[in-house]
Amino acid sequence: MTQEQNQTDVLVIGGGTAGFGAALAAGRQGLQVTLLEATSKIGGVMAFCPGMPWGGGYPVDEIIGGVFEELTKRLEAIDPPAAEKRPCTLENFGPEIIYDHDIATLTMFDMLEEAGVTIRLNATAVNPVMNVARITAVECFDRNGPFTVSPKIVIDCSGDADISAKAGVPYVVGDKGGNMMAVTISFFMVGVDWDRAFAEDDPYFQKYAAVGIREGRLHPDLAKLYLMKGFHRGCVFCNSVHVRGVDGTNPFAVSAGTQEGRRRCHQLSRFLQTDVPGFENAHMTMLSPTVGVRETRKLEGVYRVTGQDLAAGTKFADGIVACDNPIDDVMRSNDDMTHTAAIKSGSFYTIPFRSLLPTEIENLMFAGRIISADPTAFASVRGMPQCMAMGQATGTAAGLALAEGTRVQSVNTDALVTALISQGVNRIGIE
Repeated sequence: MTQEQNQTDVLVIGGGTAGFGAALAAGRQGLQVTLLEATSKIGGVMAFCPGMPWGGGYPVDEIIGGVFEELTKRLEAIDPPAAEKRPCTLENFGPEIIYDHDIATLTMFDMLEEAGVTIRLNATAVNPVMNVARITAVECFDRNGPFTVSPKIVIDCSGDADISAKAGVPYVVGDKGGNMMAVTISFFMVGVDWDRAFAEDDPYFQKYAAVGIREGRLHPDLAKLYLMKGFHRGCVFCNSVHVRGVDGTNPFAVSAGTQEGRRRCHQLSRFLQTDVPGFENAHMTMLSPTVGVRETRKLEGVYRVTGQDLAAGTKFADGIVACDNPIDDVMRSNDDMTHTAAIKSGSFYTIPFRSLLPTEIENLMFAGRIISADPTAFASVRGMPQCMAMGQATGTAAGLALAEGTRVQSVNTDALVTALISQGVNRIGIE
């Protein structure tokens, strides 16, 4: 059988929020875009951890703009609305968007189709074919077997950077000790009496959790319960179950972590029913099919964002999105959860385009949680709205690179920032 061969201007690997932003931005410039997603949904964490809010979209209470704002407005305009802005339940985070994740995913599909993007679900990128410092093709497979895509530009939004790593881009895993943030598996409780469940001044339900841990009915890592009012009345999003020490690049470790997480979710749901007022008649639903992985490879880019950049509130000349997220470090090694303020109140920093570029490979960009960042900065930059904006920047840069006939490292960043501002991205470039 002859192997399928495909030509495209831009190949986007991974259909999470970063891949969505990249494919949409590139498609809207009239480019031929192919989006590969290894699962059955686009949206990444927001699709497979249903209920996960879009936090960090409002640095200093002003929306980041761009594709994120457009998607939010489309959801808000639906009758009845499918999204709304709410205060975050976690410390040091600003407002966030709560949404109906099924309608959000459907809307994202619609936007990609309107932009002419070819979407291939259940399709995995396996190996890059290299010609010195250029990716000439990417070997892939789906249920029908292997196929090859020959792109002019590749944008890696895969979350784990498999193709970038195989192409030779240097990377680090986790922190300086190799420790990665805990993975999480989430679920909904439906039929909750909100008025009773959230009546007490105990935002993390620590009084109840302490009893469960003491009696051996809850895992010790459940000392704080992250229970958030869902988008629909009576629904509570449970984002409490974190499993430490899981290597997100190892399929066996992910499988084992998923099963362990599911057991803890069931344990927690039963505890809520028996011990927490307002949950007596509730039940668990929409248990995530797999764990949400926060951190694996961080690629080496032209520039590495650092914790010092955050603390200084640095606004880069090639800044492509604003951010004031805290250092949201989730249980690396033996550490606890932290939401430490990254910068002084009322300030923000921007993420430079250079942190989305490898130093050598001339037709590769990356976006999302594989950004070039040190462990401290990474714990702040990885929010879904920022990932969507990173993708938008790379998709826009792809159009500039192809129009200019230049390597991605030579894209005129002034022109890129100007283009992003014209697309509605707020507070980027030099302040």
